Amino acid sequence: MPNRLILSLISCAAFAGAAQGQTLQRQAVITGGGSSDFGRCTIEVVVDNTAQVELRGTTATLRTLAGTPAHWRRFECTGAVPVNPVNFRFEGVDGRGRQDLVRDPYNGGTVVVRIEDEDGGAEAYTFDVYWGAGGSRNPPLGSYRPDYQDRNYPDSRYRPDYRDTEYYRRYGRGFRTDEAIRVCQDAIHQQASRRFRRADIRFHRTAIDDNPGRRDWVVGSIDVYRPAGFTDRFQFACSVNFDNGRVLSAQLDQRPISRFRY
Repeated sequence: MPNRLILSLISCAAFAGAAQGQTLQRQAVITGGGSSDFGRCTIEVVVDNTAQVELRGTTATLRTLAGTPAHWRRFECTGAVPVNPVNFRFEGVDGRGRQDLVRDPYNGGTVVVRIEDEDGGAEAYTFDVYWGAGGSRNPPLGSYRPDYQDRNYPDSRYRPDYRDTEYYRRYGRGFRTDEAIRVCQDAIHQQASRRFRRADIRFHRTAIDDNPGRRDWVVGSIDVYRPAGFTDRFQFACSVNFDNGRVLSAQLDQRPISRFRY
């Protein structure tokens, strides 16, 4: 066998082994609005064959198990994933193949997600992990509602339904303002991900509507970064039930309000 061919085969074998063992570590971009009580991380990677994402706190490692090397696209968190979170949840958002949660953080604090892409060529995969804010591991908000003349708050002038007070939270009277913003952002991000697919989506502004009669609405805008080198800005609005945190409607405008280059 010619020496050149032997060297080529050796190089290919060495490359394949290195690709399968490749690991890429990344720190999360912290977007804020979360805590150890509730939060979300969004991860987007490109995989051709099989890869694994290991997430702990605000650090994630992308490991190529088979195929060409996987690479990162996005890693954003509202805060660090707790070691023992309440109501941890995994949701595959996008990708043609399989995404499986193979380890949750309840035993050591590390989340492991396995991605299998059996079709030819690379594919972008996006998934979210959530913790807190209701679910089977957490009593539902509103499940405990004692009389408002509680011994800890005997003053009848106290406003128990004011959404950002400790009393309001303590007795299940609903979501705080920052929680309402978070659930609205989650709903809008899901809409935008389905609509714009692989575009980079970032929240430009989110706030409670301060117009009269609109205090149960969350409004804002997102920037959609297009591959062609420009950004579209879209407005959105959510109607939120502050008693249970349910998003009643989430509206993302069909047309952008502005377009600019980045």
